[in-house]
Amino acid sequence: MTPELVGILGFVSLLLVLLGGIPIGAALALVGMAGLALIISPEAALIKAGVVSFDTLSRYELGVLPLFMLMAQLCFAAGASRDFFELASRLIGHRRGGLAIASIGGCAGFGAISGSSLATVATVSAVALPEMRRQGYKPGFATGTLAAGGTLGSLTPPSGALIVYGIIAEQSIGKLFAAAIAPVVTQALFYVVAIVLLCRLDPAKGPAAPRASWAERREAMLRILDIGLLVGFVVGGLVVGWFTPTEAASIGCVGALLLCAFRRKLTVKALHGALVETLKTTGMIYVIVIGAILFSTFVSVTGIPEHLASFVHGDGANPLLAVIAMAAVLLLLGSFLDGLALMLLTIPLFLPVVGGLGLSPIWFGIFLVRTMEIGFVHPPLGFNVYVIHSMARDISLGTIFRGIVPFLLSDFLHLALLIAVPGLALWLPELLK
Repeated sequence: MTPELVGILGFVSLLLVLLGGIPIGAALALVGMAGLALIISPEAALIKAGVVSFDTLSRYELGVLPLFMLMAQLCFAAGASRDFFELASRLIGHRRGGLAIASIGGCAGFGAISGSSLATVATVSAVALPEMRRQGYKPGFATGTLAAGGTLGSLTPPSGALIVYGIIAEQSIGKLFAAAIAPVVTQALFYVVAIVLLCRLDPAKGPAAPRASWAERREAMLRILDIGLLVGFVVGGLVVGWFTPTEAASIGCVGALLLCAFRRKLTVKALHGALVETLKTTGMIYVIVIGAILFSTFVSVTGIPEHLASFVHGDGANPLLAVIAMAAVLLLLGSFLDGLALMLLTIPLFLPVVGGLGLSPIWFGIFLVRTMEIGFVHPPLGFNVYVIHSMARDISLGTIFRGIVPFLLSDFLHLALLIAVPGLALWLPELLK
């Protein structure tokens, strides 16, 4: 068999293996090693696997992952998850749809700690959904808002997805974080506009809650001040170049420890829980990264990315049409693959094409994660939907998916804006050069 045919069979095999329920890291490594064994030799594939594993585990910059995760777990232990939503709800909860807008604000704030869509939707929903139901919000509208808002966690710095992309694509994590800020803000604004329009058309969807006093608002602001300063200093310092990603994550861990101590939450049980969860998640991501590098090596050996890039470049393809085609493929695959699997499957295939078209790999990272986010609420998979359903069993999946439809429309509009105006992501990294 030719290397190209082996490569095509490899992609098909990976899709089948992932659909069969095998963990993504094992699936990537298995298909990558099998493909390398067929193209070069089994001995060379084993040697390559050993070299990749050692090089990955010994990379200094990969230390940013467990450090940011430990920072997030310590912030959870400090009780910061509830504070973001409470501040937003006290500021605007008295307006129609105010608690829904507060949920978007809470998701954006909490996403800056967790960097994970699933963690964001699970944590904010635990606080916001009971409150919205108490105030008489329609179930589909409340759950749709939370499912959509949870996607902010994947893109908000420090984003785990952007860190993994930066490592695999060999791009600056600091530039990726800077590029993500404007898209996160505009995405949240698109959701807010959708909420306002829905509540204007049907005020019963989100009735106004009682107005909080200014004393209650000041109390909520003071509660969020410490965590806000920590996140702002860590992410801001990284974006403007005061320190490297690993240094920023280290500072964040120390700051989160001090925050726990200041809030009197630094117990042996809390520290043990934070360390255990960090190690579990880090181990899983390390396996995924090793598998992704093995699979990327296999794909590069087949020559498929070079052929695809040469075809697109030689055929004089319109960059806009090529990006739209990539978006269509990502949205199609995102309907049955989880976000990280989708990202790691498509990076080795699309990145050479992006380079051949003269597009920025920094912009492509934002575009990829943004498209991946839509998969978190896109039927039939929609991981965020199932997370919320597990927390509110009396609300049917159909009700939640129907509630998401207006937010999906705003997602597609925002994605179109990101494609049409790449400067939305690139202006801040350029400004900070």
